[in-house]
Amino acid sequence: MNNINVYPGYPYPLGSTWDGKGVNFAIFADNATAVELCLFNEEDDQTEVINLSLTERTHHIWHGYLPGIKPGQLYGYRINGPFKPLEGHRFNLNKLLIDPYAKAISGVINWHDALFGYEMGSPEADLSFSEIDSAPFIPKSVVIDNAFDWEGETPLDINYHESIIYEAHVKGFTMQHPYIPEEIRGTYAGLAHPATLNYLNELGITAIELMPVHQFVNDRHLVEKGLNNYWGYNTIGFFAPDIRYAANKERGGQVLEFKQMVKAMHNAGIEVILDVVYNHTAEGNHMGPTLSFKGVDNASYYRLTENQRYYMDYTGTGNTLNANLPNVLRLFMDSLRYWITEMHVDGFRFDLAPALARELHDVNKLSAFFDIIHQDPIISQVKLIAEPWDVGEGGYQVGNFPPEWAEWNGKYRDCIRDYWRGANSMLGEFAQRFTGSPDLYQGGYRSPMASINFITAHDGFTLHDLVSYNEKHNDANGEDNRDGENHNGSYNYGVEGETDNEEINKIRKRQKRNLLTTLFLSQGVPMLVAGDEMSRTQQGNNNAYCQDNEISWLDWVKADQELFSFTKELIRLRKRHPIFCRKRWFQGVPIKGIGLEDIAWFLPEGMEMEEHNWNEDYAKSLAVYLNGQGLRSTDAHGNKIIDDNFYLMFNAHDDYLDYRLPNERYGKEWVKVLDTSVTRIDEELSRHFTSETIRVEGRSIVLLKHVE
Repeated sequence: MNNINVYPGYPYPLGSTWDGKGVNFAIFADNATAVELCLFNEEDDQTEVINLSLTERTHHIWHGYLPGIKPGQLYGYRINGPFKPLEGHRFNLNKLLIDPYAKAISGVINWHDALFGYEMGSPEADLSFSEIDSAPFIPKSVVIDNAFDWEGETPLDINYHESIIYEAHVKGFTMQHPYIPEEIRGTYAGLAHPATLNYLNELGITAIELMPVHQFVNDRHLVEKGLNNYWGYNTIGFFAPDIRYAANKERGGQVLEFKQMVKAMHNAGIEVILDVVYNHTAEGNHMGPTLSFKGVDNASYYRLTENQRYYMDYTGTGNTLNANLPNVLRLFMDSLRYWITEMHVDGFRFDLAPALARELHDVNKLSAFFDIIHQDPIISQVKLIAEPWDVGEGGYQVGNFPPEWAEWNGKYRDCIRDYWRGANSMLGEFAQRFTGSPDLYQGGYRSPMASINFITAHDGFTLHDLVSYNEKHNDANGEDNRDGENHNGSYNYGVEGETDNEEINKIRKRQKRNLLTTLFLSQGVPMLVAGDEMSRTQQGNNNAYCQDNEISWLDWVKADQELFSFTKELIRLRKRHPIFCRKRWFQGVPIKGIGLEDIAWFLPEGMEMEEHNWNEDYAKSLAVYLNGQGLRSTDAHGNKIIDDNFYLMFNAHDDYLDYRLPNERYGKEWVKVLDTSVTRIDEELSRHFTSETIRVEGRSIVLLKHVE
């Protein structure tokens, strides 16, 4: 290897590209003065066998071609340039760097002071210069072979209005599954196992949204406490599937295993959406380690303050990637395209998305980030979902993203939680959220499908804990219960945590059914968190980001089968009836030839609501009529879509209420389909007639279907 030749090669594509005869290496480093490509022994990733200077430079990209290099080759970079932290430059030739475009990474960080570009020890330490070699402590980039037989697999292209999204963690979902072989639990292969696929199909899931799978760093302070960064929102490799989730231990095997998982999901009719973290990296602030971007070209990747020693932090993690710079935008777009074209994923959920849209300090929904995505013929065609808030000023941007984007609707979460726990929320607020939040999305040329509705997410209480705890219980995190959200919209119904009190448990079970029923019958796209359908608990921990253990993993043995069956039937009900997943907004006007509105709201007395009711009455009890003739949509063949008419009665009071059915103009005969005071969903629970009074038990929903 010492006699290896370096040919000029090409500036594109960036990263390492094997062509069957050798490998082209290319890396962007605008402010660098020299770039060394470091190759490591194939048998020992600690032995640096050769350093090669890349002397070719095109448009700030350093490049070279090495004949004879094959997939599996380990490599890294050492990059020289000014070490002037006050001017934003932190080059240090002593630090081995992960290729920002690495398609696979050989292992994980072995924490050591050598990983920092400065000498540890004082508040001004980051202005000093470290001469310790970091190579023994940092994982290496891996050359891969992209070849894979997809066997004709094509994108599923499931419409938003037909989607049921399931947020899951690769490890947490499979780690304790009794029917998945132990050797593949917690891995991509575990997700591809028939036990996983059969479960998701039985439940009715159409898309699995995976928490971060990009290679991430386990924070040093967590490692020193004996904890782990379980959630993974700490990316260091935007092209590399995390090696910790791979059962395949061959070099680059995680890439093959990830592709096999996606292929298996698609064959089962399930899309794969990735939760991606492009807003920051694992290198932290000025006191953080030098692992990749900071040493490649700090000033060309990060948002720096006026005093360029420091970083703008819109993420709460110490740094923010600078999406205003062309090379950073290219990194994002190249990464997104790679995951679509090479890994065949179906969409992305963007963590702290406003941080990507900030031009200078303000969030700009017409920023270059959105412009580039919208004009890209590949990225623009997949599902794009924003987490529409960050920690910076003006960072709460629910409803403000452009057309073609969907958003996690935090206002939906808060409103529905408040409604069922009995907080004082207005009827108008509940009606907006139930009908797809037109107040947020209708004015921006967006459909009800822009609203990703959720009751819970990975961050916060599980559904079971939401009805079992008033306060967070995060002591296991080692921060004296200071971490995590203090305002959870939860209620324990008399006892904090688990209890043997049958009456309290009965209420809690009913409330879980109420929350799930509201979720799946609301307009918009429902998102269910893995385990909520089986009453998973985190024992009151609402910030289990560092709990890589039974607190976070799904307990399949203790699964609540009754709630699972209810949820499964609820999803089937939604899928059978397009009235619950409209593609167009309600208009509230009479339908030609029928004379009835597409939607009408009623008081328990059976009278239609008047304007003053929306502004004066608290949303404890109301009913809604949904007209199946008023969908105003056609199917794929151009045929008009029609459905049954439904009447929903919501009672958030703790005692029963009598609801009078509306007059025969809305229907003469009804059949009860669902009643959350019981556990069954059935098309023939009972029959009812015009103006009849129906008792709706406290804290429950009754759904009626009109029959001719």
